[in-house]
Amino acid sequence: MAAKELKPGFTTGAAAAASVKAALLALAASQTSVVVDIEFLNGEKKSIAIKNILKISDTCCRASVIKDAGDDPDITHKAEIGAKVTLSPAKDLKIIIKGGKGVGRVTKPGLEVEVGEAAINAGPKKMIQNVVQEICSQYALPGKEVSIEIFVPQGEVLAKKTLNARLGILGGISILGTTGIVRPLSHDAYIATIRSSISVAAAKSIDTLVFTTGRRSERFAMELFPTFFEEAFIQTGDFFKAAIDEALDKNYTRQIIYTVFFGKAVKMSLGFEHTHAAKSELTLNKLARWSRKVTGDEKLFSAIKEANTARHAFSYIVPDYPELLTFVGKKIQENAGKFARGRIQIRVIILDFEGQRVFDSQSLREVP
Repeated sequence: MAAKELKPGFTTGAAAAASVKAALLALAASQTSVVVDIEFLNGEKKSIAIKNILKISDTCCRASVIKDAGDDPDITHKAEIGAKVTLSPAKDLKIIIKGGKGVGRVTKPGLEVEVGEAAINAGPKKMIQNVVQEICSQYALPGKEVSIEIFVPQGEVLAKKTLNARLGILGGISILGTTGIVRPLSHDAYIATIRSSISVAAAKSIDTLVFTTGRRSERFAMELFPTFFEEAFIQTGDFFKAAIDEALDKNYTRQIIYTVFFGKAVKMSLGFEHTHAAKSELTLNKLARWSRKVTGDEKLFSAIKEANTARHAFSYIVPDYPELLTFVGKKIQENAGKFARGRIQIRVIILDFEGQRVFDSQSLREVP
């Protein structure tokens, strides 16, 4: 059976631009549009439905859109994104873009947006500017200064489900988007978050980054390093190589500590650049062969080969075969070092499923 084709969506930035266009059309041509056509920054076009339009005066209008992320798992899916547009007399066209309720404000350096400004990235700003220029070329607006305030009614609530506070974006969500299109299950948004997190850490002169694969491993890592700044902890998901690439791109050449559970550890030890892609059967077969090579124990080899998951295999390894954990940990360190081209010091910590260290490359032995 053919895989279901995933439905693309549009970004918060595209939703904001569509809201601006609907408000401008109401002011310039008294159009209360049901949909507006938006051109994305890659040249593609899409019709976006308008939730509501409220014309406050002849020079002020509010409009909003319900964001559709398509089949992408996104916390802003179905969120209301809106814009209040106000026109004022001016000699030449002037576009002012601000953040209102539910749009975060940047409080830490290192991001694309300067400290003190609303968290509206360059892509959305460009889409909004394009919309304003398009309407200005078609209609004679009653004023040349276009003041735009982007708002997200539930933005503060949604922001609690993101890493915005860690990045120093407070009071709401970010208005994001490189092109305006959300590609289902694309990696762009996750890598952008990794990039931003590294930028914030670098701007704070943090010497050591702690890479984890998710919230649970991060929580345990924070317990291991209670004196570290919160900004030092970065969730990299399945992006083993890409996260290191981002660190190199930011000229971050100090130390990275990988703190991972055994399932991800095995895939990383095999050198998979993206650990989600690794097949369980392949990883367990390789782990079984390594167990035979390292321990010479045929019973362990058979048990791992027949295991259902890496977690199942882990139950055979701990606590009796620390040398196999050491082998896996050193393989991770070796692969990460290759990705880092020797420019970043790599430390590897493998956790058991209760968050206790069972391997730490700093001591190159199992940790009780």
